[in-house]
Amino acid sequence: MSKQFKKNEIKGIKRDNKRQREARKKLITRISVIAVIVAFLGYLIVSNLMKEEREVYTFSKEGELSLTDASGNVKADIDIEIADTDYDRMLGLMYRKEMGMNQGMLFIFPAAEMQSFWMRNTFLSLDMYFISEDYTINTIHKNTKTLSDQSYPSEKPSKYVLEVLAGFTDKYNIKPGDKIKIK
Repeated sequence: MSKQFKKNEIKGIKRDNKRQREARKKLITRISVIAVIVAFLGYLIVSNLMKEEREVYTFSKEGELSLTDASGNVKADIDIEIADTDYDRMLGLMYRKEMGMNQGMLFIFPAAEMQSFWMRNTFLSLDMYFISEDYTINTIHKNTKTLSDQSYPSEKPSKYVLEVLAGFTDKYNIKPGDKIKIK
């Protein structure tokens, strides 16, 4: 073998080693960038979850309501929280961990329409009353499934929806045709 050939071969090996080192550096840089991005996204997700856990919603009495039979005889009196804005109606009883048996949330809509509710992010099983413009209960859904996207629709147009703890309906014998009276 000639000296020139050996020199060229050594130069080629050195070039290949240099290329391999550069390729490794690029690979390490890419992996480092990806690791930083993944760590940052993980931080954002964990901090957001912790923020949601810290958010505490508790009952805030804003009124009183009586449930009566069709003749006006009182079956039960409850304290109510009122949801009459888009935001309050959207939030509803989501994220609540507790509520008293004689407490509830009254949703008030601008007009009587077919309504449908779900239980997304709702930890309490509820009884739902869909109520016509004349304050008559037209639909009842008992013992709703918590943390569910299952739909609970009204059977008739409803201007109001009352949510109370599951079991309230049976305890006070509430039926379609009964009425509410807001105090």
